[in-house]
Amino acid sequence: MLEELRIRSLGVIDSSTLELGPGLTAITGETGAGKTMVVTALGLLLGGRADPGAVRSGTGHARVEGVVSAGDLAGFREAVEESGGVVEDDRVVLARNVAAQGRSRAWVGGASVPVTTLAEIAEPLVAVHGQSDQHRLLKSGAQRASLDRFAGPAMAKTAADYAGIYAELAATERTLADVIGSARERAREADQLRFGLGEVEAVDPRPGEDLELAAEETRLGFADTLRTAAETAREALSSEDGAPDALGTTSAARQALDGVREHDATAGELADRVAELGHLLVDVAGDVASYASSLETDPSRLAHVSERRAALTALTRKYGETIDEVLEWAEDGAKRLLDLEDADGSVAELEARRDRLRAELGVLASKLSKQRTKAAVRLGRAVSDELTSLAMPHAVVTIAVTQSEVAAPAVPSGPVLHVDGRWLRATSSGVDEVEFLLAANTGADPRPLHKGASGGELSRVMLALEVSLAETGSVPTFVFDEVDAGVGGKAAIEVGRRLAALAHSSQVLVVTHLPQVAAYADRHVVVHKSSDGSVTTSGLVTLGEDERERELSRMLAGVEDSDSARAHARELLAAAAPERACLPEGQGRG
Repeated sequence: MLEELRIRSLGVIDSSTLELGPGLTAITGETGAGKTMVVTALGLLLGGRADPGAVRSGTGHARVEGVVSAGDLAGFREAVEESGGVVEDDRVVLARNVAAQGRSRAWVGGASVPVTTLAEIAEPLVAVHGQSDQHRLLKSGAQRASLDRFAGPAMAKTAADYAGIYAELAATERTLADVIGSARERAREADQLRFGLGEVEAVDPRPGEDLELAAEETRLGFADTLRTAAETAREALSSEDGAPDALGTTSAARQALDGVREHDATAGELADRVAELGHLLVDVAGDVASYASSLETDPSRLAHVSERRAALTALTRKYGETIDEVLEWAEDGAKRLLDLEDADGSVAELEARRDRLRAELGVLASKLSKQRTKAAVRLGRAVSDELTSLAMPHAVVTIAVTQSEVAAPAVPSGPVLHVDGRWLRATSSGVDEVEFLLAANTGADPRPLHKGASGGELSRVMLALEVSLAETGSVPTFVFDEVDAGVGGKAAIEVGRRLAALAHSSQVLVVTHLPQVAAYADRHVVVHKSSDGSVTTSGLVTLGEDERERELSRMLAGVEDSDSARAHARELLAAAAPERACLPEGQGRG
C-alpha cells in the first residue's frame, strides 16, 4: 500500500506531500490545477516513460518519491532486497528523478537501479486507469488479457505452456525453412568438397613432405658441385697424393712442441691441445670422404622428386600454404561433408519435431479455448452484476470467445493450427478472439463496446470490469483518473458507491470532477492553485469535514459559500457515510 507521495517541480506542482492510507482517496481541484500531475507522478514511480517537458520551468529536474508499506507483500520485499535496496521498518522508498536535460534516474530502497528494474518491482503494486484505458479496452488484445487475468492461475499455466511451445515451433519452422531453402547451396558446397578431397586423396601427401622434397631436389640438382667441393675439402684435410695437408701440418706442430715439453710445461700443454686437434681433423676428414662418396647423380630420382613436388604444389595453391595446412583442410572438409550429406536426416528430424509441436499446440489451444469460454461466462455475469450496482440495471455484458477458420494447408506452417478437427488461425496467445459485447437495455442486441457503448457507459463497464478483476487479488492499489467522465446524476452516485465498496479490500485513489464520487471518499485531497502574478504553483491539501463541505459545494455550484450548495454537500456526505471503508481508529475520514 502507498502511504505517502512526495512531488517536487513536476508540472505546476512546486513541492507537495500527499499522505495516503487505506480506503478511498478522492483528489479534486479546479481545471488546470494539476490533478493529473498526481497520476503522472505515480506513473513515474511505476517506471513509466519520463517526459523532460513535465519538469517545472526554471528547475533542473523533477523528483517523485513514494513510501510503500511492504506489509505481507513477500514478493515485493524480496524484489527490493535483490535489487540492493533496504526495507526499513517494513517500508520502502521508491524515487525517480527526471532531468530537464538528460536522462532520468531511479532508486529502490536507497539503491540506484535502472528504470526497468523500478518498473519490474513497482508496477505490480498499482493499477492505473484513465480515460486512455477506456480506449484500450476497446481493443481485442486488451479484452483477451482481461479475461485471462480473471480466469486465474490454472489458465495462466496453460497459456504459459502454450506460449513456450509456440515459440519453439516458430524457431523450428524457421530452421526447417533455412535448411530446405539452402539445399542447392549445400549440394554445390558438397560437390566442391568431394572434388577437393578427391584431389588430396589422389596425391596422398605426408605431413612435412613438401619441405623434405624441396631439400632433396636441391641436393640432387647440385650433386656434381657438392661432390667437387667435398673432394677438395677432403684433399685439403688429408691428401692421398702426399701434398701438404692439414693433418701433416698439425702433426709437425705437435712434434715441435713435444720436443721442448721438458723445458716448459706450457709447451707441453699446447702440444696436447694440438694432438686433440689432430684427432678431430682425422674424424672430419673421414666424414667429408663419406659425404663425397654418397653424392651421386641420379636423373631419374630428380625427375621423380620434381614431379612429386609439382603435385604437392598444386594442392598448396588451392587448399593451404603448406602440406600440413592442406591435410588440416582435408580433415575439416571431411567433417563438413558428413554434415552436408546428413542434411536429409536433419530435414526429417526437423519435420518430425514440427509435427510433434503442432500436435501438442493443438491440444493446448483446445484446452485454452475451453478455459477461456468458461471464464467468459463467469466474467460476463460478474461485470453485468456490477453494472446493476452502477445504475445500469438492465445492462448485460457477454464475452464472445471465437476462432477464425482457414483452409486446410497442403503443408502446415505459419500461424495456423489443427484444433479439434478444424484449421484455425493462431497467435502466441492461442486461437481465440475475445470480444466484449454490451446490451445496455432490455431487448437490445449485444454489440461490441466500440459500437454500442457511450462514453459514460464505457466508463462504467471499465469500472465494473476492474472491480470484478479486483476480486482476484491482483494488485493492492487502484488509481482511477477521471474514469467517471460522461457520468452524472444517479449514475455518478453509484460510481462513488462502487468505488467505496472496492476500497474495502483495496486502496483506491480517484481523480474526479464529480462531487457525488468525492463524497464517498474516506480521504479528500484538493489540489489548490495559486499565483503570484508570474509563477503558478499547485499544492495538495487534505481536507477536514468542514473543508470538504466547502469543496463539494464548489464542485456542485461553482461557489464555496452557497447555502443551498453547502446543504446539498452535507446531504451527499451524510448519504455516503455508511458506504465508506472502515478505517483504523485515529485515521478519520476528513
